[in-house]
Amino acid sequence: MSRRLLVAFALLLTASLEARSAFAQGKVTLEARDKNIHGIAVLIDGKLFADYVIGNAPKPFVWPIVGPTGKEMTRAYSSKWVDGEKTDHPHQRSFWFTHGDVNGVDFWSEAAGDGSPLENAKPGHPRFSGHGSIVHKAYLKNEVVDGAAVISTQNDWVSPSGKKMLEDERTLTFRDGGEWRSIDFDITLKATAGDVHFGETKEGSFGVRVPTTMDVDHKPEGGKIVTSEGKTDKDAWGTRAPWVDYSGKVGGEYLGIAVLNHPSSFRHPTRWHVRTYGLFAANPFGATSFDKETKDESGATFKNGDSITLRYRVIFHKGDAESADIAGAYQAYAEAK
Repeated sequence: MSRRLLVAFALLLTASLEARSAFAQGKVTLEARDKNIHGIAVLIDGKLFADYVIGNAPKPFVWPIVGPTGKEMTRAYSSKWVDGEKTDHPHQRSFWFTHGDVNGVDFWSEAAGDGSPLENAKPGHPRFSGHGSIVHKAYLKNEVVDGAAVISTQNDWVSPSGKKMLEDERTLTFRDGGEWRSIDFDITLKATAGDVHFGETKEGSFGVRVPTTMDVDHKPEGGKIVTSEGKTDKDAWGTRAPWVDYSGKVGGEYLGIAVLNHPSSFRHPTRWHVRTYGLFAANPFGATSFDKETKDESGATFKNGDSITLRYRVIFHKGDAESADIAGAYQAYAEAK
């Protein structure tokens, strides 16, 4: 083959690969859900990527989340019963943000409710009994920007007696990369009703519950936890790291979830409340709960009028952390604004 034909073939191959890549990145759209779901659906080429759910629990959450191969990549319980799926810790709802001690109130756990929408609940209602609730107040943004779906909301953190304790503004950005899908989660906690103390506890804060078949403890073949610092499985718990990856089998395929902590996030790099049974959480407020020798950074207090911001990127990918180049993905994320 002549040199001219080789060059032409190379150019044609490059163009073909670029076209495939562009085709693989689907069109992202948003769709309002009906009143029984209370939220917004994120679609890729008309098929469900994720549901942002409000009103059906004591906190907003995202479920289901469909990965790049069409498999659901978080546990369905306690939104849906699935044969063979673990039913422990019903408050670990797929993808969420809460904390176990806010001015002494537990927002992490949940009281037993009757299943009615949260906005219908009043102080004294079973949904409020002994636990705090994060109540959706308004959508600030609900649009597609540069091919990504952006949902921004304002929420009130309410005590069991119905008293507002603080508020948050959170922005979720959903992207499709063909071989991966991602959700950026940025949240600003605002002390708008007095001083706020996020107490020292391991029960927090930004969480994902992995599918049962992905968790490390699953038999006969469990998954794997690995941190950017090389800690694995149970040794990853309580350690600090810019990112952590949890991977394993889902529907016969080897898939993974990586959570990245942006350098601008409060107390980066965060500590990780990540468990071999399937909990995958970042907790910048717990310190002595994870390491009894740690004397500083125990909890956090911010005065009325102040705020703190936490930033995470969650990547749903094929393969393990190495094959998905999570280290490279983190570098790109860290360099972004």
